[in-house]
Amino acid sequence: MSLPARRRVAVTGLGLISPVGVGTQETWDALMQGVSGIGPITHFDATDFSAKIAGEVKGFEPGAFVPHKEVKKSDRFIHLGLGAAQFAMDDCGLVIDDDNRERVGVDIGSGIGGLPVIETTHTTLTNRGPGRVSPFFIPSQIVNMAAGQVSIRFGVQGPNTAPATACTTGLHAVGDAYRQIQWGHADAMIAGGTEAVVTPLSVAGFGAMRALSTRNDEPEKASRPWDRDRDGFVVGEGAGILVLEELEQARARGARIYCEVVGYAMSGDAHHISAPDPEGDGAARVMRLALQDAALAPEAIGYINAHGTSTPLGDLAEVRGVKKAFGDHAYKLAMSSTKSATGHLLGAAGGLEAGILAMALANQTLPATLNLDHADEEADLDLVPHTPRPVDLEYALTNSFGFGGTNGALIMRRWDA
Repeated sequence: MSLPARRRVAVTGLGLISPVGVGTQETWDALMQGVSGIGPITHFDATDFSAKIAGEVKGFEPGAFVPHKEVKKSDRFIHLGLGAAQFAMDDCGLVIDDDNRERVGVDIGSGIGGLPVIETTHTTLTNRGPGRVSPFFIPSQIVNMAAGQVSIRFGVQGPNTAPATACTTGLHAVGDAYRQIQWGHADAMIAGGTEAVVTPLSVAGFGAMRALSTRNDEPEKASRPWDRDRDGFVVGEGAGILVLEELEQARARGARIYCEVVGYAMSGDAHHISAPDPEGDGAARVMRLALQDAALAPEAIGYINAHGTSTPLGDLAEVRGVKKAFGDHAYKLAMSSTKSATGHLLGAAGGLEAGILAMALANQTLPATLNLDHADEEADLDLVPHTPRPVDLEYALTNSFGFGGTNGALIMRRWDA
């Protein structure tokens, strides 16, 4: 039995909330201006912590997206997800009604979920007893509730799911949503990731792993992918949500199309619970598989938005993976890490960076890698240091890698109407 023809998929809406901006255009403009979103932690007193800095979202008002009486009934990651989804739906202009609601779905994940409310509720339980635990505690913090709340908000009744694949979550959500449309299970999907774990337990836990930068006196310079003086990643928060839509439907309704999604793949390292395969084998395989899915030669890719977290091991593993996957072409394409500006949004990173990649294709401009003052000797690729770059770009790829050795790669194509 032959498989049905795969349908084409467009990106028609973007909703980005990040440490450099509340809103897609605000986030993009900040990236173009080289703004860093990293600063001293304000969500809690970090005096006794080894890492005292984070990428916090500034100026976000949950009440703008959630009824005030409902704000305390859900965690911040849900608020950020609802805000980004609202931006994306407003941007795409897709009207949901009884004719299409069963053909529109949601795929929004989170790497950790509602850790802030878990921490505060445990304190309540310990200090005041079980009778004081809120009846909203469970639905306020479980990972799938951002997707659930978005589906309720917009009344969409198609596929509703929520990956939790560590720092690959947001990319996997967008890629899986792409598949839903490709194979005809939905005509549009609201997809991405959301995360809000700038909390004592999170920062203490990552700090205990020695994963975080402790450049506390220069927070804006702490996230420095591939730089020889990097000392770890900076935890961030935010959400990146895309509206994906079957291409012919999008064209028929006159939607603005940012780009087309053309390839997606997943792979596993089978190596270590938190460290990447040091030779970048899993990274190389997932990029090759994405190229195969898109029916592209390696030479077609002009730019990679890298995972690039600013960790000593991870940055070089990705460089090695790129060299394996692209061969000599690795030295001809450009690659940058926008985590140098935003920090690492964990489960939201892949959604945010997929949205940034869509903006890069639409604007034909590459965001820069900030703080790349002295590149590691092995990081001898074109890493777009310091300054954004105008380009003539047709195909681009974004990577995400997560604890447990989970990998994802997504390829997008410039839209030429």
